[in-house]
Amino acid sequence: MTSFQPQQSPGDVPPSDAVSPRDSGPEHPTSIARLNQTIKAAIDRWGAVWVEGEITQWNKRGGNVFGGMKDLLSDAQVSIQLWSSVLRRLEDDFQVGDHVVACLKADYFTKRGSFSFQVTAMRHVGIGAQLERLERLRRALREEGLFDPARKRPLPFLPHRIGLITGAHSDAEKDVLRNSQLRWPQVEFRTIHATVQGERSVAEIIEALAILDADPSIDVIIIARGGGDPQTLLGFSDERLVRAVAAAQTPVVSAIGHENDRPLLDDVADLRASTPTDAAKRVVPDVGEQRALIADLRSRLTMRLTQQVRHGIQQLEQMRSRPSLRDPDSLIRDRAHEIALLVSKGQDRSARMIERGELRTAQLRASLTALSPASTLARGYAIAQFPNGEIVRNAAQAPAGTHLTVTVESGAILATSDGAAESAS
Repeated sequence: MTSFQPQQSPGDVPPSDAVSPRDSGPEHPTSIARLNQTIKAAIDRWGAVWVEGEITQWNKRGGNVFGGMKDLLSDAQVSIQLWSSVLRRLEDDFQVGDHVVACLKADYFTKRGSFSFQVTAMRHVGIGAQLERLERLRRALREEGLFDPARKRPLPFLPHRIGLITGAHSDAEKDVLRNSQLRWPQVEFRTIHATVQGERSVAEIIEALAILDADPSIDVIIIARGGGDPQTLLGFSDERLVRAVAAAQTPVVSAIGHENDRPLLDDVADLRASTPTDAAKRVVPDVGEQRALIADLRSRLTMRLTQQVRHGIQQLEQMRSRPSLRDPDSLIRDRAHEIALLVSKGQDRSARMIERGELRTAQLRASLTALSPASTLARGYAIAQFPNGEIVRNAAQAPAGTHLTVTVESGAILATSDGAAESAS
């Protein structure tokens, strides 16, 4: 049997000290550390190799990934590890079920005697490449605003007729119909069967969508499928279908039922349901819950009205117990007495004001009489005026021939001046 010839590395046993089957026996057993170092040295010489497979495990811990890969044609599997430095270099996001090619380098842990492969590079192939294209399409549609929550239409509270697009005799159809009828037996459906995978699926779903969208009796449309692998769900990410759903006038519910791979239909639909059963629960209200809600509201309304009536009766009793309502005449009597006092005070005050006014008037009349020109004229004086009404105040103002008007106590006399008279010595 050929013995191992490991390369020497730091911490390894020297090549001359490597263990071989000839070197060990019951009398001369080798150490486990020496055995593990020999195995590691041999494995380190293998180098790296590119393999193709499907990711079966993908667990992130502490920035690193510990996972597994499976052969595409058999059950053969390997354990893989990706250090954080490698993850930062990868351009794609990976998850369980992805079809990938990876560069693996064998690694043997001498402390535990365990064997795994370190991943130094990884990329998608097959469905992975398609998913990359879908991600680019997702970004483009998001930039157009097709995924904007503001454009999503609200679902009716109680749809009278629901349009259903699903596979013929599928579990998705049974789940939607059964759960809807359990929640609201009177709800109606118009079901159009379409191929939900394969080359014909997109065209048939778009045609069914157009028929239901043109039906004015349809309040909401459900597109349902009971899950599937990423390859079979690609049709629900087709750009033609996504744009048709975005252009529909009737609210559309996506019920594809696949959590790991989210098709574009979920993003553009007005509502995304996790499963067909969830779609029925979110589109159709539960008649039992609504009846309970109505009963609760009716009970609360009755209680509120009863409280209002009781409060009104209490207020009325309080008003009736007030003195003004017990003996209304007392209020009138009190007010009549107050009015009589005010009238008496008003009369007294008015009489005093009139008396003071009459006295003041008499005083003003006497003053006016004493200062009036008529009083002066009554004492024998006269007033001489020029024709223009100006009063003659100086004899020099009226030379001979000047026409004058002389006003006396009773009437006026027209006169002509003979000039100024000589003053008495």
